[in-house]
Order: sequence, then C-alpha cells, then structure tokens
Amino acid sequence: MFLEIKGITKQYGSGESCVQVLKNVDLEMEKGEFCVLLGPSGSGKSTLLNIIGGIDSADGGYIAINGERTVDMSEKALTMYRRKHLGYVFQQYNLIPNLNVKENIEVGAYLSDAPLEIDDLLKTLGLYEHRHKLPNQLSGGQQQRCSIGRAIIKRPDILLCDEPTGALDYATSKEILKLIAEVNEKYKSTVLMVTHNDAIKHMADRVVKLRDGAVRRNYLNETKMRVEELDW
Repeated sequence: MFLEIKGITKQYGSGESCVQVLKNVDLEMEKGEFCVLLGPSGSGKSTLLNIIGGIDSADGGYIAINGERTVDMSEKALTMYRRKHLGYVFQQYNLIPNLNVKENIEVGAYLSDAPLEIDDLLKTLGLYEHRHKLPNQLSGGQQQRCSIGRAIIKRPDILLCDEPTGALDYATSKEILKLIAEVNEKYKSTVLMVTHNDAIKHMADRVVKLRDGAVRRNYLNETKMRVEELDW
C-alpha cells in the first residue's frame, strides 16, 4: 500500500469549545491513484489534506508513505519528506510576483535531485510562449497552470490539490482539471484533490466522501469519465 492514513483525529479548542474536526479517518491509496475528497465546508477535508502534507499535525493516528510514518520523523526529516514526496496546488496561486513563469516553476526544481525538463513541462502546461511573463500579466487559469508546474517539476510522488478550480470560471476549471488528469497519467503522480464540486468525482479512480470529520463513503469509481464529459 503506497499511502496509508490510519486513525487520524484532530480537534481544535478545549473543554466546551472543543471541536472535533477529524474522527478516526482511515484511508488507503495505491501509487498513481487519482482520489477525490468530497465534502461540504467544515467537513474536515482541507484539514486532512494539510495533515497528509505535513502542514498540520494530527492529534492521533498516523500517515505513512511507502511504510514511512510521518509521526516518527524529526522536524528536519519531515521537511525532507515534504520536499521529496509532495507537491501542492492551492486555490490561491501563491506565485512570486517579481519572477516570470519559467522562474516561478524553477523554484520547485531546486527541491529535486532529478527535476523534469523545464521546456518540456512548459509545453505540457501550455505556457511555453508565456514563459517570460510575470504573474500579473497572466489570466487566472494561466497562473494556476504555473502553480501546477511548480508543484510537479520536482516529480512528487503525491500531488495535493486543495480546491484548485475554486477561483476559476467553468471553462478554465475544466482546462485545469484536464491538466491535472494528464499529470496523473503522464508522470504517475498519486493525486489527492479536495473539492466541494460533486461533478468532479466522476473523473477520479477513488471517491472519498467526508461529513462532520468522518469518512461516510469510500469507493472505487467503476465508470470513470473524461474531463470533457463532466458537466455542472
């Protein structure tokens, strides 16, 4: 089993103001799987993603990648784990404003011993002709493509996507989803995507539905659809 999430609990506050955000969450994924994490606001899905990403820590349980448990790691080892295994794509693009497209993507390359070839990646992203532009000269979709490039150039084992289409219009959202599907297929990255958009589940290998901090459903998608077929 490539990714193992076992008994994850998380709470904020204490006493009467204590809120249990995650309640004994169990989840397993094979390498290269595309998993969509569905749930309404407040269901705990972004918190779970942040714990997998080492941005937040769990109160109980553990995350293991290829048998390596994050709870057993020192702070230095955890930093190396994030660099080596993980790529992040957020709803906010978090690009560096005074670096151009190519330079923003190359920031991710410095974290890898064997990064992807930058010009090939720029062409895959549809950004080659925009490579010398600054972020404020790009559309929202182009900025999100750039942030995806920064995440995947280091060849992460796992690509964590937190509402990556949340700030985009319908047509651009579908372009970005298509790109993430291509990344999953071409580079064999395991993809874990948080969304509240129910239609997106149809493009996933695995669908996990969270409600009130607990997994309500976890199933393999037997009728996987292409992004072009999705509608919402």
